[in-house]
Amino acid sequence: MQTKEFSLDVKSVESDGSFEGYASTFGGAPDSYGDVISPGAFAESLVKHRREGSMPLMLYGHAHNDLPIGSWSELSEDGKGLFAKGLLDLEDPFGSRVHRALKQKRVRGLSIGYETKKSHDDEKRHGVRFLDEVELWEVSVVNFPANRRSLVESVKSEQYAQLREKFAAGELPSEREFEKGMRDAFDLSNSEAERVVRLFFKRAQGDPGVITTSPAASLTAIARAAAASISIRT
Repeated sequence: MQTKEFSLDVKSVESDGSFEGYASTFGGAPDSYGDVISPGAFAESLVKHRREGSMPLMLYGHAHNDLPIGSWSELSEDGKGLFAKGLLDLEDPFGSRVHRALKQKRVRGLSIGYETKKSHDDEKRHGVRFLDEVELWEVSVVNFPANRRSLVESVKSEQYAQLREKFAAGELPSEREFEKGMRDAFDLSNSEAERVVRLFFKRAQGDPGVITTSPAASLTAIARAAAASISIRT
């Protein structure tokens, strides 16, 4: 069995241990091994798992001799890549540690354990290979991703969830609440989060409708625009 690290684009890590995101992305630049995952590469393996009533294991660091740290409830392909939704076992002390590490962004990668079934070489780029079909055995949380595409892009913390609730209710959060939410949601430094807050409150003061027209959408739009203005990828 081979292993490969891919994008961990986590959309949420909840208090009950559930989280979701992308375990792999299709296309793009070759990873550090010179491989590119083709769209549909996981399809046959996922069909086989559904037919057999099984799921790939959720492990930590490909520790095949250890018990799983949780379970995957959904693995499916879409236009972007391999979407994953799972639940960490918080009753297991190690599963609970992994949960805290994900929320605090101390662990930032996913890695798949697989067997290559079909592949082909890129005719124009030497050393580049397309993986057209793989059999997926497990998806692991790992410390070190193979490349920058494997970094966590965002983790929605409890602070960010509370921030969204305030916006949905049409309430203006305090600067401190907004700063903490932006720092957690978009992986900003303290100084970057402070700048996002300044830009937001400046706009909100000039346009009160930003809170009342579509507050939840405004939160994301303003945060992304502000983050982009300081060259932070969100």
